[in-house]
Amino acid sequence: MSREPNSGEIYLEFRSIGRQVQVIAMDAATGIEVSAFGPSSASQTDLKRIAIRKLQRRIELEREAAGTGSDPTLY
Repeated sequence: MSREPNSGEIYLEFRSIGRQVQVIAMDAATGIEVSAFGPSSASQTDLKRIAIRKLQRRIELEREAAGTGSDPTLY
């Protein structure tokens, strides 16, 4: 069985650092990675949404710079 990454597949990692949480989001297909920080009191859902949106924006900027436009399969 092949484990090819699907377009739009995102890996998330949460790390507690003192009273903050670092969320790392990585796009499986492109390997583009971003991180975001938030208070440890914030919900994991909110932190996840922030990291995913930041990743989407970064991918959009990379594609605009390359001149390929946006990917309709991206979340």
